[in-house]
Amino acid sequence: MSVDLPEYYFRVRDNGAFVFRVDTENRQRRIELDQIANVNIRNGEIKPHGDRKLSEADLLAIRHWMDDRRAVLAERDIDDIFRAIDHLNLTTHWAQSRASEEQLEAVTDQLLLTMHDLRSVLVRKKADRLMKAAAKAEGGKG
Repeated sequence: MSVDLPEYYFRVRDNGAFVFRVDTENRQRRIELDQIANVNIRNGEIKPHGDRKLSEADLLAIRHWMDDRRAVLAERDIDDIFRAIDHLNLTTHWAQSRASEEQLEAVTDQLLLTMHDLRSVLVRKKADRLMKAAAKAEGGKG
């Protein structure tokens, strides 16, 4: 284990993390994790653990981690979408070249409904963006 451990450890959970202060300054020279807070990424809430009072340094480190975590999750979201595009292409190739009649029968309705739903959302969102851009361009002329 590295000699230079971080001051804080964040145990990631679905909507945020449990925050621990890393303590190596004890008699046994063991690593101890002392929970100091719970954080929620979605609503930005930072709750001190128990009766604990968080210092400005604690809050700064937690906010910095939250910003970094949001960036990582945003990158993962878009990467997942690009992977879905690749998977749709692979699915198309599978359906065209290797799928049996039974396999196609098992997935066709679900795929068609899913693609119809996705297409509807994408078309509506594209139209909204075009309308906003047109309104912005009109507003900029006057």
